[in-house]
Amino acid sequence: MNDQAKKLREIINNLKKKNEIQSNATSSQNITDNDNARVITITSGKGGVGKSNFTINLALALSKLGHKVTILDADLGCANIDVILGIIPKYTLLHVMRREKTLEEVIAKGPEGIRLISGGSGLRELTALTEEQINDLMSNLRSLGENTDFILIDTGAGINHSVLSFIEAASEIILVTTPEPTSITDAYAVLKNIILDDDEKIVRVLVNRVENNEEGVEIFNKLNMASQKFLNMTLQRLGYLYDDQLVSKSVKLQKPFLLSYPNSLVSKGVETIASRLVNESSAEIFEVSGLKRFIHKFVYSYKKSI
Repeated sequence: MNDQAKKLREIINNLKKKNEIQSNATSSQNITDNDNARVITITSGKGGVGKSNFTINLALALSKLGHKVTILDADLGCANIDVILGIIPKYTLLHVMRREKTLEEVIAKGPEGIRLISGGSGLRELTALTEEQINDLMSNLRSLGENTDFILIDTGAGINHSVLSFIEAASEIILVTTPEPTSITDAYAVLKNIILDDDEKIVRVLVNRVENNEEGVEIFNKLNMASQKFLNMTLQRLGYLYDDQLVSKSVKLQKPFLLSYPNSLVSKGVETIASRLVNESSAEIFEVSGLKRFIHKFVYSYKKSI
């Protein structure tokens, strides 16, 4: 009799375990299926190369092509996306992590339907969160991924551990440089850290403030040849933007140049770049890019680096 009861308990326990496994698998599949956002980290080796300005105008160009775009301003301590846009976010991602606000409540609305999330100092506090809090944050951010086509992450400049955490977590990276020798040298320093982490990332180079097409091609070729020779990594040429005084004028107006000077060469250049990103093979990109994957890698990388 005892043997029969024991066998019955074993059968019930096995059924419970099987159901739990199936439930977890289904849950994981649902998360993956809903993880539709394409996450692109935009970074640079040094400040002052026009990275944040490019991020904003790229978001606008993508939006004009019919895509939903969210910018995460992750330049810790020196966030300026809101200043360029002329908007003041009341809350940051930190309020979501503390469960004081929902994600929708911290999102600031920008022109052409683009949305802005200020990371603030909150991104540093990811390492202090409990597993329960991280899961709660992940749930909030997954809802963002369901309603956004592109998430553009504007990092700080340089290779401090915050920036490197974003780079390590990213599957798609846009590296912004200018023709200045110091900018090229610093861009290469970023590339060295990228290759040390993952040699299968998609790394695109944008050369900003060029005088002509030939200069843009020359700068990219220099970086690409050095990368291939010493890092065994091939870069992708995203494009180049002309040095245009209208850019600084638009900053003073606190109105992105794509809106204030839509017919300028620099605006047309950003629109070309946006079209190029959209027209890439979606299947290949989504295989390596997604918000859930990015968050997991970022939390792991950030904890590892402190």
